[in-house]
Amino acid sequence: MLALYFILLVCVPFGVIMTLTAPRLAITVAVTQPTVLVIQNSNNTRVAVTSQPLDNDELLLPQASKVDPKPSPKLPKKLAFMFLTTTSLPLAPLWEVFFNQTSDHHKSLYNVYVHVDPTQKHEPGLFGTFHDRIITSSKPAYRHTPTLISAARRLLSHALLDDPSNYMFILLSPSCIPLHSFNFTYKTLVSSTKSFIEVLKDEPGWYDRWAARGPNAMLPEVPPEKFRIGSQFWTLTRAHARMVVSDVEIWSKFNKSCVRKDTCYPEEHYFPTLFHMRDPQGCVSATLTHVDWSVNEHGHPRTYKPWEVTNELIQNLRSERLRYGDGSRTRKDPFLFARKFSPAGISPLMNIARNVIFNDIG
Repeated sequence: MLALYFILLVCVPFGVIMTLTAPRLAITVAVTQPTVLVIQNSNNTRVAVTSQPLDNDELLLPQASKVDPKPSPKLPKKLAFMFLTTTSLPLAPLWEVFFNQTSDHHKSLYNVYVHVDPTQKHEPGLFGTFHDRIITSSKPAYRHTPTLISAARRLLSHALLDDPSNYMFILLSPSCIPLHSFNFTYKTLVSSTKSFIEVLKDEPGWYDRWAARGPNAMLPEVPPEKFRIGSQFWTLTRAHARMVVSDVEIWSKFNKSCVRKDTCYPEEHYFPTLFHMRDPQGCVSATLTHVDWSVNEHGHPRTYKPWEVTNELIQNLRSERLRYGDGSRTRKDPFLFARKFSPAGISPLMNIARNVIFNDIG
């Protein structure tokens, strides 16, 4: 029996060590090493071996759905910054300053996760804070398809499994920048008990978007009156992150190919619809990521060019008011992030980083 036990341990690749302590699930998992699951309870220890790495969605999401929806009360609350990109992060130097502004204490208050397209060439840029933070389950993600939703669900799964202290989960694009210091951002988010996600009703063209997969494809689970639209970029609580990775019913309706590409933006529909149907009271119906849709460039919002990056631009973005889908009149939440910024804008951004962007007094 001991010989068989030894052979099992030696013959499988090294991987994730997961600890289960009754009665709740407590998991620690290395982002880059997901193969062996070791389950321990209060009575004894037994080893469960799997040859499947956690790059398989059918294994990854069910594992993530078992984590404790509440952050560990004995550890400081952390922010999970999740970057959904294809190749590189051209604005990584600015984020590097953001994550390392004042002291080593900040480094214990956040985690970084990056989803890339493994079929594309990865340009230099994943250094420092971003080094070794590409999640192993990264897969290609394409516009007009549910693959963008899948990518976000993978990021959430890895962040849930990686650290039980992750409290807020922030989805960002490679064109996003922070608008405030880490300290300001951290205090704002950990003081909230609600998710921030734009949930809009009766937007122009909403019915065509609902019917993009076919006139009855969303029925009966998602009737048209339950359908919502919102920004792809959100900030979710730990409980809501687990809700996303656990969802099967609503996801099954959005995980379909569209028959009309011109109205198919599932990443802007799935998350607002899910939370509207499952827990609208647990959400602030607004995104914390500023975007300018006054300019529509082939279905994309305005991109800020290098010569537009000024002190005044940052101050203007900070002073903008959030759009609340529920018509809230009393809330005054600040924008914490903004997009889209051109990769060529990194130089002027770095020039004003410390004195303007990360100066919360100015």
